Amino acid sequence: MQQDVNSRFPAPFLSRALKSAAALALAAGLSLTALPAGAQNLFAPAITVNDEVITRYELEQRARFQAALRVPGDPLETAREELINDRLKLEVLQQAGIELSDEDISAGMEEMAGRANLSLNEFLTALQQQGVAPQTLRDFTRVGLGWREYTRARFLSQARPTPEEIDRAMGSAGTGSVQVLLSEFIVPINDQNAVQVEELIEQVARLKSFDSFSAAATQYSAAASRNEGGRLPWMPLTKLPPQLQEIVLALKPGEISEPLPLQNAVALFQMRGVREVEGAAPRYTAIEYATYFVPGGRTPEGLAAAQKVVNSVDTCEDFYGLAQGQDPSVLEIQSLPPADIPRDIALELAKLDPSETSTALTRNNGQTQMVLMLCGRTADLGEGANRETVANALVAQRMTSLTDSFLEQLRADARIDIK
Repeated sequence: MQQDVNSRFPAPFLSRALKSAAALALAAGLSLTALPAGAQNLFAPAITVNDEVITRYELEQRARFQAALRVPGDPLETAREELINDRLKLEVLQQAGIELSDEDISAGMEEMAGRANLSLNEFLTALQQQGVAPQTLRDFTRVGLGWREYTRARFLSQARPTPEEIDRAMGSAGTGSVQVLLSEFIVPINDQNAVQVEELIEQVARLKSFDSFSAAATQYSAAASRNEGGRLPWMPLTKLPPQLQEIVLALKPGEISEPLPLQNAVALFQMRGVREVEGAAPRYTAIEYATYFVPGGRTPEGLAAAQKVVNSVDTCEDFYGLAQGQDPSVLEIQSLPPADIPRDIALELAKLDPSETSTALTRNNGQTQMVLMLCGRTADLGEGANRETVANALVAQRMTSLTDSFLEQLRADARIDIK
């Protein structure tokens, strides 16, 4: 299915990249001179798909476009695959009588530019600095919008889950529940290291294998899971923060999430597996936790002070003794609905059992170390508030599967000749 730019590159990352042509080329990892030479006959056929011609010019343009958007992989290889798919999609759209108006296409281009925090003219200028013609963006948008309209009309009714299937995914049907196997990569970010962290995150997001992601987590991640290569154990989907559940459900094994902003950090998650297990997974109306703040951040002194706190507490009540005589802001013990807990804290709590601690988080732009302890969870025996989120994620999963299978069948039946 045609990839939406924002599905891989959130606006802050894409915006900065598109404003720097040199950075784009470097981040893509290629020299643009490595693309097909202009001295060649660029309008000669490079590929034919069911007798429809893809020219060398189109191939060069799409490769430059792929490089500008920093799509993972070799730009020429991915351009070739995308253009073959586009020809097959266009053939289907023509047979279905789907034709977008100029206004629809322009609106789609403006939407794409807006996701990069740019006007359409600024977006086109940034692309032209990379040698990408406006028509290339127009063609990309036309196919993407048309294919989305067609696949929704054809597959959406099949993709909608039944109430029983939603119950099962949420673990509330009583017969089974979903567990996920994730790896995490979390790095602190502040005003001083923002550029370097964004570059690192973008490099890791392009990794293809479990081993390479694990190696990156071991070397760079600040989470305690770095000692396990970022690998987390199997956990019920319902134990994850509600904000993360839809994102996780949309990932296929091996895929890496878009960068997720946390407080003072950025995170990536790689899906390693999904399974259904017997027995309903618990859901929670509230989670009680303690946060105790230690000066020094992640300096050796700050980490040592935080570890001293960890060694001196066994339950959440023990923090009251430590905080006695100090500023009241040093300790917070609260019980909140899962959706109201800050994302980074909710993620750490998902890994903890009651009375377990974490020192992975900071506050005050990294200057204050947080000691976090899970006090307990209050089970929810009724309908969960994230039912719609799970339903939408199931639809997205199934739409991806249905459209990918359909496109694979089109390719299998097509006559494709690469010159």
